[in-house]
Amino acid sequence: MPFTRAELLAFTGGTLPDLIPDPTRLLFVGINPGLLSVAVQAHFAPRGNRFFPALLAAGIVDRRIDASAGMLPADEQHLKFRGVGITSIVPGASAKASELSNDELREGGVRLRREIQSIRPKVVALLGIGAYRIAFGAPHATVGRQSVDWHGVDEVWVVPNPSGLNRHYTTAALAEAYREVAVRAGIVTD
Repeated sequence: MPFTRAELLAFTGGTLPDLIPDPTRLLFVGINPGLLSVAVQAHFAPRGNRFFPALLAAGIVDRRIDASAGMLPADEQHLKFRGVGITSIVPGASAKASELSNDELREGGVRLRREIQSIRPKVVALLGIGAYRIAFGAPHATVGRQSVDWHGVDEVWVVPNPSGLNRHYTTAALAEAYREVAVRAGIVTD
């Protein structure tokens, strides 16, 4: 179901439900949903996004997931069964994450930390260092495990963003980073 640019722009500011299994072992946190993701109500929906291919290559899922027309119920159940959750720092959709203001990112960081207290994931993996630095007031943070204490969370990580705008990370490199956090969360074995 292709959308025109005008149809997609109508989804600006729209939201989609978080994917939160019980228990959540590994919570992936995107910056904010894209317009297509809100249109089809599925995280990481654009075909060019490498999130789901990287999860497969990392051994986090055992099947190819294509969310471009919406998430299949069986794929959503598989993610939940594996203990994999998905949310965003900022819930409102935009055409590009770069459209978000620093205030929106900081407010989203406060909201996320509050929500994580009730989700209590074992590991949180934030997708993108730039947004993390702003949202959580950590201007010198680097990709990898963060030395922060988020009550109820064993480990907080920043991993590369799977967006096509972040092409210097290959799908294999994304998979390697995602596998590392999945090992820490006990989803895959090393």
